[in-house]
Amino acid sequence: QVQLVESGGGLVQAGGSLKLSCAASGSIVSIRSMGWYRQAPGKQRELVASIANLGRTNYADSVKDRATISRDYAKKTILLQMNSLKPEDTAVYYCNLRTWVDEYDYWGQGTQVTVST
Repeated sequence: QVQLVESGGGLVQAGGSLKLSCAASGSIVSIRSMGWYRQAPGKQRELVASIANLGRTNYADSVKDRATISRDYAKKTILLQMNSLKPEDTAVYYCNLRTWVDEYDYWGQGTQVTVST
C-alpha cells in the first residue's frame, strides 16, 4: 500500500512563494511519475508539474517559469517550489503517484493553496 502525505499549503500573498511537499511511504514498486495537480471548485483537475522516471519534468504553461518540481530521494519526497504566485493559482493541490503497472494513480488528500491580493 502507498500513502502520500502532503504539506506546505496555506494562505500566501500574491507575488509570494510557497513550497509543497509530498512524502510517499509504503510499498512503492513501479513509479511512472509523481507530480502535483490542482483543482479549483467547479473546474477540472489539471496538471501543475510532474517528474517521471529518471527525472524528466513537465509543467503547465501557466507555471512553467514560476515552478520547480524536484525529488528528495532520502526523504522519499517530491517538492514543488512555486514563486510569483497569482490569485489564479488558488486551488486544492493534490499529490499524485502514477504506476507503470496498471497505470494506477495514488492521490494525496489535497492541500489548499490560497493566493490573496
